[in-house]
Amino acid sequence: MSTYVWQYLDEYRAERADILDAVETVFDSGRLVLGESVAGFEREFAAYHGLPYCTGVDNGTNALVLGLRALGVGPGDEVVTVSNTAAPTVVAIDAVGATPVFVDVREDDHLMDTAQLRSAITPRTRCLLPVHLYGQSVDMAPVLELAAEHGLKVLEDCAQAHGARRHGRLVGTFGGAAAFSFYPTKVLGAYGDGGAVVTADEETDARLRRLRYYGMQERYYVVETPGHNSRLDEVQAEILRRKLRRLDAYIAGRRAVAERYRQGLGDVPDLVLPRVAEGNDHVYYVHVVRHPDRDRILKALTAYDIHLNISYPWPVHTMTGFAHLGVGKGALPVTERLAGEIFSLPMYPSLRPDEQDRVIGALREVIAAG
Repeated sequence: MSTYVWQYLDEYRAERADILDAVETVFDSGRLVLGESVAGFEREFAAYHGLPYCTGVDNGTNALVLGLRALGVGPGDEVVTVSNTAAPTVVAIDAVGATPVFVDVREDDHLMDTAQLRSAITPRTRCLLPVHLYGQSVDMAPVLELAAEHGLKVLEDCAQAHGARRHGRLVGTFGGAAAFSFYPTKVLGAYGDGGAVVTADEETDARLRRLRYYGMQERYYVVETPGHNSRLDEVQAEILRRKLRRLDAYIAGRRAVAERYRQGLGDVPDLVLPRVAEGNDHVYYVHVVRHPDRDRILKALTAYDIHLNISYPWPVHTMTGFAHLGVGKGALPVTERLAGEIFSLPMYPSLRPDEQDRVIGALREVIAAG
């Protein structure tokens, strides 16, 4: 039996009737683009966050791109973020013509080291972009304080943290806007690509709606500011409406998987399990662990037909596509050290206990054999 970090088939079998009914609902509606399913999901996702506005878009990367543009970020600006993230965070900054500026992450929870933010701010800084990584929140208090002090925008990258909270407050409700991805692996995942931007500001939402539709205020109208074709698909929106009702159950399932890992692996030498930062409620988008012998462990596990991955093996600042930034090796020592030790264990709500036990047993054997 092959085991991977993520699969959707068991969940699909359990939810098949509802998923197919969602597809049928759209096909029977007479409206295949920007219809009631998108509008309904936008209302419901905004309401989940206690916010008035949500704009559905075609993917999480464009949620970031449009979010940045709607906040007024563009050429000549700098955006402060982290390198220990999925590449789309930084690709989006580059796409609007801005320059990413990196701060390091914390050793214990891998989140943005907000103590480094002040030294990263320059006269060109326009936006702070915290990444709520792996399923838990960045410490937002210093982010918001510095933003207010320097007149900066804050765009939250919530692609990995649907439903996560800090001191009881949902991520996505702190900044001027927040970008979400609904890629299938996410805590709230579609059956294809999808994304959204939420905000409390009416004008920001109006800009987002123009930007996702070529820059037009209305269909077949006048382009006010050149935009994109970045509409959330009706079928994906209707599926997301159904799955949103189960989001809290998905999170509970992920937490149960994390607890089984804690019980089964908590005493393994040199294996560092995820640490939940004080004040955070973790939703475990991925279950990232650390071990100094990571590469040997991953190779050995393939003999058990267990295939794991790394989130993320290459810090963004070390990628050839961003060599022009001139951020040399050694500039972000914690990020670079983590990249050589971290790997992800299987994590999804439908992971059966017996499958997880097989992973736990194999991992214990492989580490002990080292």
